[in-house]
Amino acid sequence: MIDRSPGAAKVERLADGVFGYVQPDGSWFINNCGFVAAGDHTVLIDTCATERRTRALLAAAEATTGPVTTLVNTHHHSDHTNGNYLVGGATIIGQRKTRDAMLAAGIETYEGALVGNDWGHLELRAPDVVFDDRLTVHAGDTVIELVHPGHAAHTTNDVLAWLPEQRVLFAGDLVFHGGSPFALMGSVAGWRAALDVIRELEPALILPGHGGPCGLETVDVVDAYLKFVQETAERGKAAGLSPLQLAKETDLETFSDLSEQERLAGNLHRAYAELDGAEWGAPIDLVAAITDMVAYNGAPIRCFS
Repeated sequence: MIDRSPGAAKVERLADGVFGYVQPDGSWFINNCGFVAAGDHTVLIDTCATERRTRALLAAAEATTGPVTTLVNTHHHSDHTNGNYLVGGATIIGQRKTRDAMLAAGIETYEGALVGNDWGHLELRAPDVVFDDRLTVHAGDTVIELVHPGHAAHTTNDVLAWLPEQRVLFAGDLVFHGGSPFALMGSVAGWRAALDVIRELEPALILPGHGGPCGLETVDVVDAYLKFVQETAERGKAAGLSPLQLAKETDLETFSDLSEQERLAGNLHRAYAELDGAEWGAPIDLVAAITDMVAYNGAPIRCFS
């Protein structure tokens, strides 16, 4: 049995004063966070999906590097932002579209599609400070470069938190390690382009949004999966298949060991839109795509957060 409880999270040292907060098993709504020592306080990278998980995260950060005074959100998805309100007086930083997306959507629980989450009490708190392309944050002597790839990828508002001296990268959900990438709210093609931004940084160590710490070899797996989605979509569209029909008949081949395989149906909705000429990150019918993911799964999708 995999222990997915909040107590199973581990603090992993990534460099001097730099830590990853790794939550097994990295499946739906079970994300990673990070914290960087800034003297007697902490710069935090992301919060968690639930009240209980975020309270455990903040206790671990305070015990390791001090109370949180600054929080960086890597994108707007609720597993990375629902706990924002618990950071109290800390300043929250995010890409401009992160704030816009959070305020537009509110707190999303995907009732009927995703089940099993123990949300606890949640309140919406969007970033206080926003930027467009790049922003430098100083955590004591440590420089954190916040980099938006310039276009939609996993979402429209992804942010890389790059520590150039330590060569450590907090990748947010631009990197999944062991789980299927999920491009429904971003762009399949744009995500592949964003992976080149990561490659150009040449990180020695990556903390992905989900799954254990990894290296550039995992970036290559994400890229290969996204290429597979594009090629599968081209084949299915030419055959006149719907995204769900195509997903059901597709052999995942070398990607069959990735978890959350139902994401294929959602990813094909996005890939079909791009084949039809949609701009990267353009709005599409999310309800239809999520409905197809549930149909592919054969039941509402089980979460363990």
